[in-house]
Amino acid sequence: MVEIVRTNDLVLIGFLQSLLENANIPVLVADMHVSAMEGMIGAFPRRLLVPNGDEVEARQLIRDAGLEGELRQG
Repeated sequence: MVEIVRTNDLVLIGFLQSLLENANIPVLVADMHVSAMEGMIGAFPRRLLVPNGDEVEARQLIRDAGLEGELRQG
């Protein structure tokens, strides 16, 4: 798995997860439980991970959605 986005923005994570899953790209949202334990104040960002083999397609979909600035370097 490779991390492609890290953010505190719950709406953005939900949108990107939906975008990628609709393209049949498996998605793992990491650190959700840490964020819940700290009271959902947004101190710990969530990470969006995809399988290594889907990274290029996932990154392109995010660029096409106009959210290139959210991508982690990789």
